[in-house]
Amino acid sequence: MDKLLVEGGNVLNGTIPISGAKNASLPILAATILTDEECRIKNVPDLKDVSTMIKILNALGRDARREGDTIIVSAGQIKNHIAPYELVSTMRASIVVLGPLLGRFGEAEVSFPGGCVIGPRPIDLHLKGLRALGVEIEVKSGYILANGKNLKGRKIYLGGHFGSSVLATDNVLMAAVFAEGETIIENSASEPEVEDLARFLIAMGADIKGAGTSTLKVRGVKSLRGTEYSVIPDRIEAGTYMIGALITNGRLYLEHARAEHNLALIDKLREAGGVIDEVDGGLEVYRAGDVINPIDITTLTYPGFPTDLQAQMMSLAAISNGISVITEKIYPDRFIHISELNRMGADIVIEGATAIVKGTNKLSGAPVMASDLRASAALVLAGLVASGQTEIARVYHLDRGYEKLEEKLSAVGAKIWRMKEIK
Repeated sequence: MDKLLVEGGNVLNGTIPISGAKNASLPILAATILTDEECRIKNVPDLKDVSTMIKILNALGRDARREGDTIIVSAGQIKNHIAPYELVSTMRASIVVLGPLLGRFGEAEVSFPGGCVIGPRPIDLHLKGLRALGVEIEVKSGYILANGKNLKGRKIYLGGHFGSSVLATDNVLMAAVFAEGETIIENSASEPEVEDLARFLIAMGADIKGAGTSTLKVRGVKSLRGTEYSVIPDRIEAGTYMIGALITNGRLYLEHARAEHNLALIDKLREAGGVIDEVDGGLEVYRAGDVINPIDITTLTYPGFPTDLQAQMMSLAAISNGISVITEKIYPDRFIHISELNRMGADIVIEGATAIVKGTNKLSGAPVMASDLRASAALVLAGLVASGQTEIARVYHLDRGYEKLEEKLSAVGAKIWRMKEIK
């Protein structure tokens, strides 16, 4: 198992290219199940989760392979409709094969998904939406057994306890492209990654209106064609490096980053004292002054502040000049990183779903353990500004969502390297 060593006290200056979005690539790759024709998906990051999705497609009978930043899914039929436990159990996003398998074949067997441990993430909205289309669903021996030979379009409300669901919207959308008549999905997720999936489906010949809004209208079609498509840049990766520029008091140009995908983050970074300018198809980020102002954040569904940047912003708040309040409304248990940040000298207490962060002018390097993907990134950011050396264990989480993180950070001045843990 690998660990990361981060030597603190180095300023980040230079250019970081932003990779394609993981959370757009995975459902788009799953959507290739909906056609027998070849699809070429460009700008796909080289990540563990992407490799898992490729393995799932291959297990289903398609020939999926990587050439550079392009995934080619060759022409040919899906040979079975069973997504196996040994693959699905390692990645929550693999649940998005359920919708296209149902849309294409009217039946699917998909293992319950795995992934990061950040609190309960039920799939009730997935099942609710699919049942509304006429799918009969049984849960047996850890598998979702779904049967829906004659999908019927109808009006579906996808609201849940914590708002809309990205993956549930993806699943219902992909199942609905072949449903008879019109499907209207109210309170659908409007994240850029969902919009990207919709645009990919449209490029394949789907009839979808409302991409990027909270209401999707889908009129069923008979078949979809293969296509070539380029995935949007990763807004969470971009956001992480934006925070990195501010936490180290550096200056970064984030190539390909899109401001319109990160407006809530940019608003809060400006409150904290950051300057974010759109320059030549990317973003330039730096501090306006010497201190970080305290911030109040509440995570919400898009276009609100993203839960996937909550941990990273907590690292920034930890060195602010005052008291910050961070409330987690998407995954209220997503605070495991707090104990690790406190090991580094942060002053953070939890009150229910809210973290109170009292800023300090000094963090110290320490041995810490990553609990999930975004917590891993938060610990790296804290390590960049901490005195001494930070040793981060279990960084396999990072490999699920950040392409070439050490290489990109080293290129702009960080001292960070990977080592094997000695047992």
